Amino acid sequence: MDDDTSYSVHSAHSPHSPHSLHSIGELARLTGLTVRTIRFWSDTGVVPPTTRTPAGYRLYGPDALARLGLVRTLRDLGVGLPVIRQVLEREITVPEVAAVHAEALDVQIRTLRLRQAVLRAVAGRGSTPEELELMHKLATLCDQERRRLIGEFIDTTFEGLDVDPDFLASMRNGMPRLPEDPSPEQLDAWVELAELVQDEEFRAGIRRAAEDQTRAWQESGQPDGERTKGAAQAIKERTAEAREAGIAPDAPEARPVVDEIAAVLAEVSRREDGPEFRAWLLERLETGNDPRYGRYWRLVAVINGWALPDMEPATQWFTAALRAQVRG
Repeated sequence: MDDDTSYSVHSAHSPHSPHSLHSIGELARLTGLTVRTIRFWSDTGVVPPTTRTPAGYRLYGPDALARLGLVRTLRDLGVGLPVIRQVLEREITVPEVAAVHAEALDVQIRTLRLRQAVLRAVAGRGSTPEELELMHKLATLCDQERRRLIGEFIDTTFEGLDVDPDFLASMRNGMPRLPEDPSPEQLDAWVELAELVQDEEFRAGIRRAAEDQTRAWQESGQPDGERTKGAAQAIKERTAEAREAGIAPDAPEARPVVDEIAAVLAEVSRREDGPEFRAWLLERLETGNDPRYGRYWRLVAVINGWALPDMEPATQWFTAALRAQVRG
């Protein structure tokens, strides 16, 4: 027989007395839960009746109120009824349940943040349905899959080349590491980077630059790493001064800057500075001056939260100034 929600049997005590018995209807009024919910929880065994009337109506003791309160709290936290039953029967503890579900919520939160970042990036890009699908696919790659994608780009692009070990080390150490809760900017940068490293034209351009650099080393020997860093710093500082002073690369005032930098680079390259060296140097700079390479490192910097690289403006100014002298 189904429960009579209006049926109740009480002792002479108040409804909250430890000796009170309540019908489902009374429990619903006392807890704010629906009769249907309480009946379902009762049928699953998490809130069993204390007894039944001769007519078969279920009656619940005072502990039912406490059990209903706990069940409602755990259900609000996403805990399933089978686990709740284990808690109530003391098979597992509340802290154990809390720890497991807190970890599960961490995963759900990260997933939701990632979805949010994808949607914001798509909204910012004005992506097509195809781009949305690709972006979601790339965004949901695990860290190992992302590293494999970039590692395959490095291995394939520089395979068989006797490139500078320090250069290869910098490429591998500059592996993009997308955080668990990326910003839309980081996610957008990762998607663009993933697309870039799969671009065959980009790969071919980077390989040509590496081949040219290898030939240059074979001609003049491997440059000293520390002296190369010093030369790069000199280029950055001197061109920054020129740019801040408003000196255009093709202006006469640019000549002393070019002369100073060219002398430093000639020493690093173990060559004699002069017209022949400067023509050779310009060819090296133009061969390796693929703007997408600079873009690669800017994207990595955004993904990893690094300071943006600032060498590119210096290289561009010096290349333009050197070109003006050599071909001017």
